[in-house]
Formats: sequence, C-alpha cells, structure tokens
Amino acid sequence: IWLQIRLPKCDRQSDKGNIMAGLFGTDGVRARINTGPMTAEAVVRLALAAGRWFADHNDRSSHARPIVVIGKDTRLSGYVLESALVAGFTSIGLDCRLLGPIPTPAVAHLTRSLRAELGVMISASHNPHHDNGIKLFGPDGFKLDDKIEAEISALAAGSIALADAPDLGRARRMLDSVGRYVEFAKSTLPGRTRLDGLKLVVDCANGAAYRTAPDTLYELGAEIVPLAVSPDGFNINENCGAVHPQVMAAAVVAHGADAGICLDGDADRLIMADETGKIIDGDQILGCLALAMQERGTLANNAVVGTVMTNRGLEARLGKAGIDLHRVAVGDRYILEKMRQDGLNLGGEPSGHMLMTDFARSGDGLLTALQMLTLLKTSGKKASTLFNSFSPNPQRLENLRGIDPAILQDKKLQSDLATIEANLNGKGRVLVRPSGTEALVRVMVEAETDALLTEAMDALILRITAKA
Repeated sequence: IWLQIRLPKCDRQSDKGNIMAGLFGTDGVRARINTGPMTAEAVVRLALAAGRWFADHNDRSSHARPIVVIGKDTRLSGYVLESALVAGFTSIGLDCRLLGPIPTPAVAHLTRSLRAELGVMISASHNPHHDNGIKLFGPDGFKLDDKIEAEISALAAGSIALADAPDLGRARRMLDSVGRYVEFAKSTLPGRTRLDGLKLVVDCANGAAYRTAPDTLYELGAEIVPLAVSPDGFNINENCGAVHPQVMAAAVVAHGADAGICLDGDADRLIMADETGKIIDGDQILGCLALAMQERGTLANNAVVGTVMTNRGLEARLGKAGIDLHRVAVGDRYILEKMRQDGLNLGGEPSGHMLMTDFARSGDGLLTALQMLTLLKTSGKKASTLFNSFSPNPQRLENLRGIDPAILQDKKLQSDLATIEANLNGKGRVLVRPSGTEALVRVMVEAETDALLTEAMDALILRITAKA
C-alpha cells in the first residue's frame, strides 16, 4: 500500500525530509505513475540514495567511476523515470549505461557482464500501463537484500552528499544491449541444440521482450507466430501476455502450433500452452523441469523451492519421484533466498516465475522457455504429454480490489477464516494475503473437489467483503 509523500528540495547537501516508510515492497518500488514513489522527484531522490550507497561501497580505484546500467519496459512513463534516474545517478558521480527496452533478466545479466556496480529495471511487471516500478540489482546480478534496501531508504530520508562539478557522471546509450542478451540466451542451450521444426506462438505482452524473444527463437530455427509485439506505450499487458494466456492458447490451436509461450511485461515470468491449447502454468513448468533435471542428475540436493501457492498435486508428484518441495512466502526473492541457503538450483511460482541459478540470477521467462522447448524437441513427445507433469488439485484465486488489507489483522475475521478452512476437513486449504505488488487482497482456495472449492471461496469472499 503506497502512501503519498512530500519530497524536499535537493541541494548539494539536501535537508532531511519526509520519505515514504517501507519504500521497497516485495519486488522493488512500485506505484501508479505520478503518485507516491513514482513521481519524477521521488525517483530522483531514490537514485541519489542508491547512487550514494553504491558509490560509498565502491572498491574501484579512485580514477574509475562506478557504473549503473538502466533498462526499461515499454510503458510511456519509462521516459520520465529513466531521465529522473539518470539525473540522480550522475549527480552522485555514477556513469549510466542506458539499455532501452529490454527484459528484467537482461538487466541482471548485463549488470554482471559489464562489471557495473548497480543494475536498474524500470517496470511494473504484469501491471497495466498506468503503473510503473523500479527494481535494483547488485553487482552480482542478484536483487538487493532487505538490509541494503533498508539502508537506501534511510539515506533517502536524510541529507545526501552530491558530487563536485568535475566528478559528475556521464550517460550514454548502449546500442547492442538486445544483441548481447540474445546471444547469452542462446548460449544457455546444451551443445548445438536447435529448435528447427517447431512451430511456436510467442506472446510478448507488448512489453520488454517484444524483440528479444522472437529474435532468439527465430535464430534457433523455430517457426514463429508473434503476438503482442507492437508496443505503443499504453498496451503493455492489455489482453495479452502471461496474465491473459487464453489469447495465446487460442492462437496455438488456430495456427496448428506445437506449443505457445506467454511472457509478462518485463519478461521474467512464463506461461505456456500445449498443442491442444491447454494452458501450462508455473507449477506444471516447475514439475517438468524438476523431473527432467533429476533424470539428468543435475537437480541439486534432489529438491526444489515453491511457495505457499504451489499446488499440492505437484508436491505429491515430486514426492513420488523422491524430490522434496520446500515452500516459502510468495515472491521470487524468498524463493531465491531459500535456494541459496540450501544450495538448490531450481524454484518457481504458479505465476510463472522460474529461478534456474545454473543459468541466471533472476527469473527469466525466455530462458525457461528455451529449457522447456529443448525438452520438447529432444524428447520427440507432444507438448500435451510432456508439459502436463502432474494432476493438479482444483485451485482458484480471486483478487479483491478496493479492500484495505489492514482488515486482515481483525481477530474476528481471522477466526472466521480459520473456521472456513477447518470445515474443509483436511481436504483443502485456504490462503488469504495482501498483494505485495498491487493494492488488493488475494484469496486462494485449493480443495479435492470443485464443490468444496466453490463453497469455501464463496464463504471467504462473503466474510471479507462484509468486514470491509
């Protein structure tokens, strides 16, 4: 939940001013454009604070300025935020490399490849065009941990020392950023693997991957049916992409394709469809990858990481194969934290975020698609056989908008929700939580039968909306 903030003027030594408490959410900073932390003023201040932190922790020689790489998706507001970030970073003395429209995972990769101190992605992921956000990556290509984000937030609330005139940073555009990422993506395939003979529907959500995904798959030999590859600044995620995969699924059937892939606005998540048009979500993808990696002997510690949303059908299928499923809170940062803690190399969410740390430091929809398509190509099987890795329990997710998430702290409501779950008699489960990326409450019910699911969901919605 974002709060309106009032920012102070920023001179050479800016005065302390009020800045939003809890600046960072579960996936960076995000809000509606020109409100709260997504005003130009606020973003300049965020860049000043982040730039100051990384400049102070820069261990380069005194004659080398730190570098920050900045990518964005296709939202019109990206121009505003990119300029604000450049103003802030160069004021501190950081050099900026502007990547243009490019996927979030490409920013993570190029941060390491270019030996930058900081990577920044301007995107609100799967949200509509009127929202935007900022994700930060450290020099190792991983998203910043909570401690660093807290320290940057503290800096943003105080005085920030700016650079002297001779020490100001420079900014320039990188014209080969897309090509660099495409070549990296192709390099993750084993040996001389090609995708010749596969016909694929590719939905890029009019977002950051509108060039990289079709180019990569075409260069690998696939026949491409492109969808949502004409961004206009406003149509990102609009009836397309990973949040609306039905369009892609219908196109797979209409074009007689072997499979379809859907990316979201910043291309860090993947949803697929088999040749029959059946949608393949993140749980099915996670199951397919886990079983294949176990067979190859590349699944670290014979375990994967999911979330509290992961379907129990997947847990049962993996358990049958001797693979442990560890559950964490919703959010790829929590998945990655558990993976690093336990030395694991695969994790994912039903929404399509997949983490494969053998290849990348962040979720990457294109790299995940390449791994799945390689399995499809080399197995000789149809996608409907290969991609449906388990039989899921009936599950339903509802997003309740216009409800203050604070009501979830109400003791009476908590008791009512617990009673509804208890009435499932162990044949299902309930999860109610505030969204970490949007102003809404998410309600999930999973049950052994559709009737049980519907009964529990109706009761949950009734209790929550009545309390609101």
